[in-house]
Amino acid sequence: MERKFVLAINPGSTSTKVSLFEDEKEIKSFKIQHKKEDLEKYKKVADQYEYRLCLILDWLEKESIQTNCLKAIVGRGGLLRSMPGGTYLVTDKMIEDLRIGVKGEHAANLGGMLAKGIGDREGIDSYIVDPVAVDEFNEVARVSGLKEIPRRSQVHALNIKAVSYRRAKEISKNLEDINLIVAHLGGGISVAPMESGKIIDVNNASEMGPFSPERSGGLPVGDIVKMCFSSKYTHEEMKEMIKGKGGLNSYLGTIDAREVEERISKGDKEAKLVYDAMIYQIGKEIGACATVLKGKVDNIILTGGLAYSHYLIDKIKEMVSFISEVIVYPGEDEMDALNKGTLRVLKGLEKPKIYEDEVNLNG
Repeated sequence: MERKFVLAINPGSTSTKVSLFEDEKEIKSFKIQHKKEDLEKYKKVADQYEYRLCLILDWLEKESIQTNCLKAIVGRGGLLRSMPGGTYLVTDKMIEDLRIGVKGEHAANLGGMLAKGIGDREGIDSYIVDPVAVDEFNEVARVSGLKEIPRRSQVHALNIKAVSYRRAKEISKNLEDINLIVAHLGGGISVAPMESGKIIDVNNASEMGPFSPERSGGLPVGDIVKMCFSSKYTHEEMKEMIKGKGGLNSYLGTIDAREVEERISKGDKEAKLVYDAMIYQIGKEIGACATVLKGKVDNIILTGGLAYSHYLIDKIKEMVSFISEVIVYPGEDEMDALNKGTLRVLKGLEKPKIYEDEVNLNG
């Protein structure tokens, strides 16, 4: 039987998304929902492997998809050691790091594990593409101002790389031959200068840069220190204020930008001030990235869920259009990005990277 499909797997905290692709066309997809009580049985994320694997195999059987029709499996990349971007062959060492949670526990850690589990059954390769662990910083970008705390690359790499490849293809250029600024605008916000295909700097979306619907972004460090030692807040409460209850949520009690814009349309001045401030910070961050690229910017790309907002996009354009043409790709299609990263390898457009060759196994 001809092997012609790519299976993409994207594990989330409460669901597992699966999609089947024939070349670039998605022909089937499904979101497997997980009950809270089912997941609570497992002490560690890695312990959910067999449970989720069986559900994926059940879906394939229900859809009458034979695993011997698959030519490759790709999973969402998890919290791994710092690594350059690209499509990676899932190796035993990668699986070991995902199982122990070498850089932390996250549902995405199951992506590579599930891909390899199915791939090994059929003797075919499994991959991950541009995980959160992507680190292509220039060394100067790592220096924070305090020796004990280096700046870290934590970035929405999968979508940022995917839209960058898309734009390069649209203008008939290789990604390595252009410079871009890409702003991923969602629950977290990553604004990255892309130089010759590499993310050479980025705000850490969980701790720095513009505030977002649920994250505080960069804060006055002196005041944060005072809050931490005020005895008013626990460690967990402080972390939650920074990620979860920060940003729009802190000021307006919602993470839904559509609700905020509805309030603005009804004359809510506070909602307008806070929302405009978030937009202001995004524009300012894009401007900072332009200096990193020394003004040589072929395009600015706005992507992610917030990029559906005409209000937000128009105001950002007012701030940054003088730098370069602004291209808008609203939303993010992680499954399509996983498939296209795999196809680049299967079609010989790039070589798969080997985890052990690209990371510091002692770090």
